[in-house]
Amino acid sequence: MATNCIQLKLVAKDGKKYLTDVATSQTILRLIQSIPSPKAEPIKLWLAKVGQERLQEIVDPEQSITRARENWKKQGRSDKWIQQRMTSLESRNKLTDYWKGNGVESGQEFAILTSIIHQEWAEITPKEHKKLTGLNSQNLRDHMSETELILAALAEVSTRQIAQNIKATGLE
Repeated sequence: MATNCIQLKLVAKDGKKYLTDVATSQTILRLIQSIPSPKAEPIKLWLAKVGQERLQEIVDPEQSITRARENWKKQGRSDKWIQQRMTSLESRNKLTDYWKGNGVESGQEFAILTSIIHQEWAEITPKEHKKLTGLNSQNLRDHMSETELILAALAEVSTRQIAQNIKATGLE
């Protein structure tokens, strides 16, 4: 365990910072698998169930789409919002596919272009939008209104169409 964990100074209830063991979610799940206690068995069974579901989704990707819709429903999202979120996802994927096929590198360049598009329709950066919404690591789009999803999708569709019309390549 010690080789897979690091220590960070985290603030405790008393307000002081103490070195605390931290690990990635993958490391924590591996640790749970290695616990030889009957009390850990329900978590191990759940992990096996989730793993099996994930393998089934690889064979039949439609299952992952259905799962996403079910999860959004559980979060209280309307059918209309879910449909708009799926449309937004499709427009985003078409744009990133275009970028990948035309010389835009992954990572930093995608983030730069995404930020520019977001600023054009929202008048704030995605980072500012997340801060305004109180989000940390969550997906911003999963917390957008129907209107925001429509505007984001429209911005991405129009960006892709303009880029295709002028045969844009790379990031300048």
